[in-house]
Amino acid sequence: MNQHFSDAQVTHRLQWLVCPIRDLNCQRLVKFSSEGRSTVLTSVVNHGITYHTDAELQGSSGILLAFSERHGGLGSAPYDALNLAAHVGDDDAVVNENRRRFMTAVGAADYHDRLVTAEQIHGAAIVRVTGEDAGRGARAGEIPPPIPGTDVIWTTESTIPLMLFFADCVPVVVVCTSPRAIAVVHAGWRGAYAGIVGATVRAMRTELGDVELLAYVGAHIGACCYEVGPSLVSQFANMFVTIPRASDRLDLGAVVAEDLDRAGISRERQWHLEICTAHNTNRFFSYRAESHTGRHCAFAMLETRL
Repeated sequence: MNQHFSDAQVTHRLQWLVCPIRDLNCQRLVKFSSEGRSTVLTSVVNHGITYHTDAELQGSSGILLAFSERHGGLGSAPYDALNLAAHVGDDDAVVNENRRRFMTAVGAADYHDRLVTAEQIHGAAIVRVTGEDAGRGARAGEIPPPIPGTDVIWTTESTIPLMLFFADCVPVVVVCTSPRAIAVVHAGWRGAYAGIVGATVRAMRTELGDVELLAYVGAHIGACCYEVGPSLVSQFANMFVTIPRASDRLDLGAVVAEDLDRAGISRERQWHLEICTAHNTNRFFSYRAESHTGRHCAFAMLETRL
């Protein structure tokens, strides 16, 4: 995937794992700032389930985040195997068992009944989750239902897990360590064009004050595979300097990175997994590559601090 940054911006980029890469064996993605500081996103396999997390963040701040892969669940084709979404036609019982397995793997099994999900509509609504929302959409096909019509959920409440679902769109987790807060963002092309990620940062700072935030970006479709019409590329190029006008490929990761940067999360405080979902359907779900398929997740929770 080719992304377009100035030389100064490149000093703060990840050492990318770029597509087309299949069957990646690397277990850690290391991000270096211009000062030489490094932070690690770790690929963890637990109970047969693979997810990507920042163990250092969890250890220091009690903030758990995870981006799931597709293996380790019960689902059969086209949802094989760890489909976590209830809206794609999979069996509710399978989805619920997959969620239980995933939450066990990441160490959040005790909070399954407090899980919050949302009815994602490729919009720009942002909802702050409170204690009254705990359990909304926790179990497929059961009451209470997910939070309706939103693509961002965020909270300052401990032990309320947040989960949204993806198959090519950009998963983003925004984190504040003091005061502790988390947001999970679903950014498809419509949301990315509308600036949903930057809007999330501004919404959190409106409530929390002028705080420092971090951003983690999970696997999504890369520019290598996201062929779109030139008019759509041109619209993005009018809004985002990192998007070349003369192209039939759209780099949503570059759009999200620029939007975060504009909102005040510099590139040295962004961590991008940078794996193309469409090139790696053995590991992730991809609507563009597979059409009828399941969804992996972005997940975050504030653990109890003793």
